[in-house]
Amino acid sequence: MRLKTYGFHTLIIILVIIAGIFLGTLGLDIATTSNYPNLSFAPAPVYSTNESGETYGSALYATSLETEPDLISARGVDGTLGYVRKVDLNGEMPETPEQALAEMRRWAGKVRQIPLYDVDGKTVIGVFNVGTENRIEVLEVTN
Repeated sequence: MRLKTYGFHTLIIILVIIAGIFLGTLGLDIATTSNYPNLSFAPAPVYSTNESGETYGSALYATSLETEPDLISARGVDGTLGYVRKVDLNGEMPETPEQALAEMRRWAGKVRQIPLYDVDGKTVIGVFNVGTENRIEVLEVTN
């Protein structure tokens, strides 16, 4: 009888340990999963504002074109840190897929230069290349 009780207690302990491992793994998975697997549901970033009322900062956490700042942090061709205007960077948005393809063909392999501004959005401090020579960098410009 004592042997049967001992075996039953061992079985219970093993089942509790297995359940603990399972629940712990499940809890870790829930804790490490992003709250916003689809960035379109994430809250829009909050940006600083310059004296002209324009927002500025990194577009890294923008969830869409609409949530990008007016002035996006960038590094100019000579290494100068500054900002490019969102409208200059993105250009006019095509209205049809055909227009989009035509624009892509027009700029294929070409580089377009746009002004690099100081945080005031008025003072031009350099040039930024838009096109095939760009590398994506995470820049944090502080003033």
